[in-house]
Amino acid sequence: MSATEPYRIRTIEEYHHLAGLPRPEHPLVSVVNMADVRWVLMDPPQSRTVDFYCITLKRHSGNAFRYGQQQYQTQGGIMYFMAPGQVFGPPPAYDENNKTTGWGLYIHPDFLWNTPLTKQIRRYEYFDYAVNEALALTEKEEATMISIIQNIQTEYNANMDRFSQDIIISHIETLLNYSDRFYNRQFLSHKIENNQMLDKLEDLLNDYFNGKDLLAHGSPSVQYVADKLNISPNYLSSSLKILTGRNTQQHIQDKMLEKAKEIISTTELSVSEISYELGFDHPQSFSRLFKAKTGQSPLEFRQAFN
Repeated sequence: MSATEPYRIRTIEEYHHLAGLPRPEHPLVSVVNMADVRWVLMDPPQSRTVDFYCITLKRHSGNAFRYGQQQYQTQGGIMYFMAPGQVFGPPPAYDENNKTTGWGLYIHPDFLWNTPLTKQIRRYEYFDYAVNEALALTEKEEATMISIIQNIQTEYNANMDRFSQDIIISHIETLLNYSDRFYNRQFLSHKIENNQMLDKLEDLLNDYFNGKDLLAHGSPSVQYVADKLNISPNYLSSSLKILTGRNTQQHIQDKMLEKAKEIISTTELSVSEISYELGFDHPQSFSRLFKAKTGQSPLEFRQAFN
């Protein structure tokens, strides 16, 4: 394995070993007290990736934490969500004077097999937000989350029977639904930051559609826009949907249609020439989208405009 490749943690048992913890009670699900974690550090330090879901509620020694590209203050805990295959940086060395407390919940996809949560868990977009776009909990919200985690831990530590999996999954689903609710609250409570992000998006798209990149590369992708804003694609779309009711792709399409209308009304370019300039491989695709959004074909729009 190359030193630049992340170290892959395949099982929850291996994760326990690297975190300096006893073997898990169950091979496919685990609840961990973060105060007990003592990472086995690698030399040289190496980023890591896991084959299971990680839901972590942490309380750091200081109240300040990084959320996206800015520093925020919180009196409650911070939650991070990671899906299988995501990469996280090397863990920090244990520091007695800078303790991290809280809980970690680790769920292997096989634990969800043949249950409704197997597919439903994919709809929770915050698993793709990246760890620096966390959920900042209020004290009341943190108490709610800890109560659910403690219910899972109680069932986890009991003697497993045929009801255990269903009960634990029910608690996990409750935890995920509350996380959805609290993220929605966070988007609403950070209106200033989100409006600033919307302004940056508008400037970015205006520059792109009026510059040379459009002709060279076609319309920008959601990934391109998110990278330029230093935000994960799903986080960007979720923020925009709360703020404007439209996701990133719809914002890009709206800006593309503005540019299309400008070209149609101010030039003699054919529909094929315009579609290629906007990055469409086939003029028919451009014409269908234009009519679906405006109610007119490109030629009908030109005739009406003139």
